[in-house]
Amino acid sequence: MRTHYCGEVTEALLDQDVEICGWVHRRRDHGGVIFIDLRDREGLLQVVFDPDRDTAFATADRARPEWVLKIRGRVRYRPEGTENANLNSGKVEVLGHEIEVLNQAKTPPFQLDEDDVGEDVRLRHRYVDLRRPEMQQNLITRARVTGFMHRFLDQHGFLDIETPMLTRATPEGARDFLVPSRLHAGSFYALPQSPQLFKQLLMMSGLDRYYQIVRCFRDEDLRADRQPEFTQLDVETSFMDEDQITTLMEQMFRNLMREVAGVELPEPFPRMTYAEAVERYGIDRPDLRIPMELVTVGDLLTDVDFKVFSGPAADPRGRVAAMRVPGGNALTRKQIDEYTEFVGRYGAKGLAYIKVNDLAAGAEGLQSPILKFLPESAITEILSRTGARAGDLIFFGADKAKVVNESLAALRVRVGHDLDLLEGDWAPLWVVDFPMFEYDEDDGRYYALHHPFTAPQTESVDELQTADPEALLSRAYDLVLNGTELGGGSIRIHRPDMQSAVFERLGIGAEEAREKFGFLLDALDYGTPPHGGIAFGLDRIVMMIAGAGSIRDVMAFPKTQTGACLLTNAPAEVEEAALRDLHVRVRKPQKG
Repeated sequence: MRTHYCGEVTEALLDQDVEICGWVHRRRDHGGVIFIDLRDREGLLQVVFDPDRDTAFATADRARPEWVLKIRGRVRYRPEGTENANLNSGKVEVLGHEIEVLNQAKTPPFQLDEDDVGEDVRLRHRYVDLRRPEMQQNLITRARVTGFMHRFLDQHGFLDIETPMLTRATPEGARDFLVPSRLHAGSFYALPQSPQLFKQLLMMSGLDRYYQIVRCFRDEDLRADRQPEFTQLDVETSFMDEDQITTLMEQMFRNLMREVAGVELPEPFPRMTYAEAVERYGIDRPDLRIPMELVTVGDLLTDVDFKVFSGPAADPRGRVAAMRVPGGNALTRKQIDEYTEFVGRYGAKGLAYIKVNDLAAGAEGLQSPILKFLPESAITEILSRTGARAGDLIFFGADKAKVVNESLAALRVRVGHDLDLLEGDWAPLWVVDFPMFEYDEDDGRYYALHHPFTAPQTESVDELQTADPEALLSRAYDLVLNGTELGGGSIRIHRPDMQSAVFERLGIGAEEAREKFGFLLDALDYGTPPHGGIAFGLDRIVMMIAGAGSIRDVMAFPKTQTGACLLTNAPAEVEEAALRDLHVRVRKPQKG
């Protein structure tokens, strides 16, 4: 029905006849000449109708926003001074010869160029929202990203293999979405949180290099970069160690950013251990564009009378850390109070600070309500360790290490953006040497920091069973970009004795392990190769490349923060007969 997309009509087609189809983006009547901006996924094109062609002119006069039109006309230059440099077709226009109305439209619920449309309205009328040029560009970018991934992995010998959507519940991670079985009364499938076990089984099957751009499901609390159903690039390979896997994935990601985003990333990406990342930045996914670091100062404060500092300093699980804010002494008391309230969301009980007005003046050049509690020697050393300069401000965190790390890590990002301190546009980082286990004080037990199939760095089962759990490191790795975790993976356990030992340290007994992972444990007995892999969050990658504020803006049909689809009104109740077929009875929560 058309010869070209609207955005493809440029001066290269000058004086040629074209046929185009699209939606009326805007209609203008200028002194008897009608202008229609026709829109399709490739862009806008200005079409002009004059009264000389009375039939076409009359039809154009009736056209309204979002009508679907087919137009035939001739390409010509726009009059001098009316060019639009923001459009690919901005130097030309089409003189309309014929116009056909393919469909009319009601007045849309919002104008496509409105900026203040509520997200609930946009999601309820997603088919209109997706017509907005920025949304179409986001989905075009997504298609380019997935297309590149397919090509790269195909070229490197990986096989695109599908894994089941209906599987069984897993004991680790978020809640599963459950699907009742009609044929097996009282039994349920689970939608996969990831294809982890299946991709390991593919390695055991000798398929060597697997990948899949796959839908995953997690029933967890939502936020801007989470959805109950999301997409990841899943990769697994045999006979490669962590350095070889991360090097190949780094090459893929560097080439992806070059091709899709026009961005050159450093080669190689910097690497940092988990311990160093948490020590310096309070978090295992630091944004290296922000020139602020956490510095441990607890050893200087164990004997001070100020219990806010001395208590955590003497606690083996406590931490006292300082963070220098360049130029931060310009912060007002009101701003500092706002930051104090902000860190309170992470459990911090307060936010001590020192303003450095004049470093050369010693204590007289400092300003802080806590100075009277600290010896001069400690203050001098704190200034030295943090590299403080005149005009800076030093924030302090003192509490359990977890609280200090999480609160100051969040404050670092907040202040870095508020004060426009970011250096550079893109900062990739590999984080390696993760702990094997993490302790949950509420449950009083250890959990796998990644998942229970991650290989430890030790080859000795005895060492795994007897060493301090918090001292054991895993062969895991994460790729971080600008403070966002884009992907994570590990070398997997390929020995049955090691897998059983890890289950044992996690408190998963032999009977429970057999019940939940029997098929995997059996497979390990039949010649399992060394293998490992990684999974990338596709939605997050596209979100960052597109500069979107939420992954909902790079997904065609996302859910709200409550997991609802406003377009289809899902989830919804079903008929009683369908529930009977599934052997399910609904128990609604009691009111009050």
